[in-house]
Amino acid sequence: MKCITDIKALRELLKQWRRAGESIAFVPTMGNLHAGHLQLVNRAKAQADRVVVSIFVNPTQFGVGEDFSLYPRTEQADQEKLQAIFVDAVFMPSTEEMYPVNELTKVSVSQVSENHCGAARPGHFDGVATVVCKLFNIVQPDKAFFGEKDFQQLTVINAMVADLNLPVEIISVPTVRESDGLAMSSRNGYLTPEQREQAPQLYQSLCTAKVLIRDKKTAYIDIEKQQKKFLEEQGFRPDYFSICRRYDLQTAGQDDSEIVILVAAKIGKTRLIDNIQVDVEH
Repeated sequence: MKCITDIKALRELLKQWRRAGESIAFVPTMGNLHAGHLQLVNRAKAQADRVVVSIFVNPTQFGVGEDFSLYPRTEQADQEKLQAIFVDAVFMPSTEEMYPVNELTKVSVSQVSENHCGAARPGHFDGVATVVCKLFNIVQPDKAFFGEKDFQQLTVINAMVADLNLPVEIISVPTVRESDGLAMSSRNGYLTPEQREQAPQLYQSLCTAKVLIRDKKTAYIDIEKQQKKFLEEQGFRPDYFSICRRYDLQTAGQDDSEIVILVAAKIGKTRLIDNIQVDVEH
């Protein structure tokens, strides 16, 4: 496995692979890798000749007072995990390498980025879209792999790729969960033992809402209120609990068929997000 820190060297390696007619898959990460990330890598390995993983804690997607300086950085352990599953190259650029001085350009995806986490974290998805666009331009992969746990992020990236005619196929991979249902996340490491015991109730609220939606007897707005109240009773501070149309993340109506339920809530100082998809027969 090659560990590369500068764009020029990575492009030279990628050029060699393309000359040999090899396909390239890409998995962008912020490091602190867990089984969810490794699932993305394994899916990538199954669908391409070469796999590049990036590790870059992107400062532009963190807001004021968020955890950029505290975000766990485990580069050595991450490299060992990637080496063990035979990744071809890991790209670990510095902030200076990714963001030149006096950078004037950013990528902003309207509508799908404005509600939910976009409302709670202003500018977050501009940071995500910009860095992913830059990484796509650097790597120029045939396919890129993203987890469905960050469903709004996935929606933003799909919109960006379609709107800008970027020649990359986005592959979404289902959320990887702990045995008790908690979605795997780097932020789970912030939880105290007591909070870790409570945390699976976030997924439980989604599962309950899914049953109620399919039952078709309760208005969606009432389901949202019930589950927010449930989370508050479990010690969470809900940010949002939203039943949405899957394709544009706008409020779902009772006649919509393809639905995603999005939730974000704080437990202690840790903000957790999750989602579940629901297909409704009419």
